Amino acid sequence: MRRPKTLVAGSLVLAAALLGACAQAKDATVSGSVKTKLAADSQVNAGEIKVDSVNGVVTLTGNIDSEAAKERALQIARDTKGVTQVKDMISVRESAHSGDAPSPSRTMGERLDDTAITSRVKKSLLDDPAVRGLKIDVDTREGVVYLTGSIPGSAEREKAVQIARATEGVRDVEANFQ
Repeated sequence: MRRPKTLVAGSLVLAAALLGACAQAKDATVSGSVKTKLAADSQVNAGEIKVDSVNGVVTLTGNIDSEAAKERALQIARDTKGVTQVKDMISVRESAHSGDAPSPSRTMGERLDDTAITSRVKKSLLDDPAVRGLKIDVDTREGVVYLTGSIPGSAEREKAVQIARATEGVRDVEANFQ
């Protein structure tokens, strides 16, 4: 007995949807496991690190106080079950390199400028219908904008980078999309 083509096609669509849901659930589990381990570690301030996972590839993003804390966070992620690769997008704050004294070359105003740049880029990404701004994390350090997230289409990725580059105060853009 032959099955109608629509039944077969519908079954394939359902199977693909279920596989996608399983992959998303696995990524959520991996991200949750990494976050839990980071929170339990006394050397790492987990609140300063964002964890994203796509197909077992974990991206850590944030600004932390020391190189030792950064290395510890990366090692925790690498040692977590289900993680196949770790992408490092963590920055160590300047003050951590100089005995916690503020860097004379970087004023409070400059740090506030970075916050303002981040806000402007994020708003522009959210305002553009061609870009899924909610899927893109934006961090700024000394005028350099770091874009991370799970964006499958190259046209959308390029558009996000163009938007960031066109934002007032941006010196450069580093994109790490998955």
